[in-house]
Formats: sequence, structure tokens, C-alpha cells
Amino acid sequence: MLKLSGESLMGDQGFGIDHHRLEHYANEIRSVADMGIEVAVVIGGGNIFRGLQAAASGIERVTGDYMGMLATVINGVAMQSMLEKLGLFTRLVSAIEMQEIAEPYIRRRAIRHLEKGRIVIFSAGTGSPYFTTDSAAALRANEISADIILKGTRVDGIYTADPLKDPTATRYEHITFDEVISKGLQVMDMTAFTLCRENNMPIMVFDINTPGNTAAVLRGEGKFTLVNV
Repeated sequence: MLKLSGESLMGDQGFGIDHHRLEHYANEIRSVADMGIEVAVVIGGGNIFRGLQAAASGIERVTGDYMGMLATVINGVAMQSMLEKLGLFTRLVSAIEMQEIAEPYIRRRAIRHLEKGRIVIFSAGTGSPYFTTDSAAALRANEISADIILKGTRVDGIYTADPLKDPTATRYEHITFDEVISKGLQVMDMTAFTLCRENNMPIMVFDINTPGNTAAVLRGEGKFTLVNV
């Protein structure tokens, strides 16, 4: 299960989808699929709308969260288009039913798509407000019995502090779920992290912006942080 943030799709823009960044992520996904690995993807929607922004604009939280879910569908459609341009077979699945755009989420059907070598893009979060796309990634990963969640970020793992702000920060190669909590490190939101911890779903945090890095970390190469028991 690959988790991408919506903000990462903006590239250097302040809003929307950067074509080059979208193509880069699609190539990263293709490199993993070419290894014969089943790939599912969850993308956030923060490049278009974040539910937490709703209050500032006078929109109630629940409505804002649904707007954020629709933003993830837009990103999913874009990713599907780019992946198919690269010759991959895909299925866009939505937790909110919209027949003309995406399949409704049915667990067994999603698993069957993966078994047939299709890239499955899960959109619209969990389908319920108050849950982030991190929670959606954790939930779907457990439902489809994924082996691991890959969290693609701008840095090459989990550090003792923000490496973009603190030059003395050091990277963990491996850390347990309990250590993440005790040290107050930010990996995923607590709901998603707790779900992974309770079901022993390992999380790998790595730099997805480096070309070829996604396939490399799955081979155990390069820099990353593995979170498990």
C-alpha cells in the first residue's frame, strides 16, 4: 500500500496538480509493478482542499471533510490517467459511490483486481468525516491484507527532529510502534498509527521524490525507516 500526500502533487506550485510530479509518481508505481508486486495507492487531497480548512471559510467540519474526500477522487482520476498513459491497468475505487467515475469499494473485488495485476487506487478516504487519508490507507491496507504501508515523503525516513529545520537530527533505520509513541514522533495521525500497531502492519517511511527510490527500498536498498513491533 503506497500512501501519497495530496500536497506532494503540487510540486513547486501553490495549488493543484503538477504534471511532472504526477508523472514521476506514476513511474515510481510502475517500477514497483514491474517487480511483480501488487500495488494499491491512497492519495490525499490537500493540494485541492483540506477538510480542516473548512472552519476558516465558514463551512462546517463534516461538510468540509466531504469536500476533502471529493478532492482525493480528483487526484485519483489524475493518477489513473497517468498510469494508463504508461501502459498499466488500473481501477479507481471510491468509498463514496459515483458510478460514472469510479467503482464502489467492495473488498473482495479490490483484492481480485490486485491479484490480476491491476493498480488499485483507493479514493474518497474512508467515506466518513473525521478520518484522514492516513486512516484510509491504514484501513484499506489491513482490509486487503497488504504486507506493508509505504509512506512516501520528502525526507528519507523518520528523524529525531525535523531534518529540514534541525541539521543535527539523525535518522532511525528501525523503530518500534511503542518507541514512536513514547518519543512523540509524527509518522501518521494517531488513529491510523494505532490501527497499524494493533494489527502489526509495518510502515516504511522513505523519500519518494528520488527517482527509482520506491523500488530500491523494497529491495532493502537506500535510506528509509521501518516501523514495526
